[in-house]
Amino acid sequence: MPPTQKQDQKPKRTLKNEEEKVVETPGIKTRIEPEKTLFSWVAPARAFKRRDRDFWVTVVVIVGISGLILFLVEGFMPVILIISIVFLFYILNTVEPGKIEYKITNKGVKVEEKMNAWDIFTRFWFTKRFNYELLVLETLTITGRLELVINSKDKARIKTELSKYIVEEEAPPSSIDKAANFFAQKLPGNKLPRQ
Repeated sequence: MPPTQKQDQKPKRTLKNEEEKVVETPGIKTRIEPEKTLFSWVAPARAFKRRDRDFWVTVVVIVGISGLILFLVEGFMPVILIISIVFLFYILNTVEPGKIEYKITNKGVKVEEKMNAWDIFTRFWFTKRFNYELLVLETLTITGRLELVINSKDKARIKTELSKYIVEEEAPPSSIDKAANFFAQKLPGNKLPRQ
């Protein structure tokens, strides 16, 4: 007696069932590994430094002069763009960031609930800004980098966990980094260490 079609077909397994460990596709067996937290910490969302009056007076003077020149050359639109950027910069420098949770897992790096998979990272290194220790992860995305604030005491453990997946190697500063550092040093209260 020939087998019926229902007996011949095996039930399909899907990725939706999280309890299953193996997904079978024709000729390929894939092991699905559950997400495991390797290390987590809580730190501010970004490096923060409150600016003084001298800094803001200098910024307003620079923006005013460049805005006037751009207005005479191009019109209102570039001036509105510059004012918007300065407003964003002002808000980021007056409102203290909240604390958020960072996790290193076997699937990638999680910031709050946003997962960044290992395949978008190329390397990592540590740096310091505004008396905060930062973990810098170079990415293959448009932003190019993901900067996370870390606690100094956790640096060795973070280095150990990340080294299992990506290489520790500091990227040389790009032209944009060099230009940004040059102009940042000219503003009051922004003395950066020489590199």
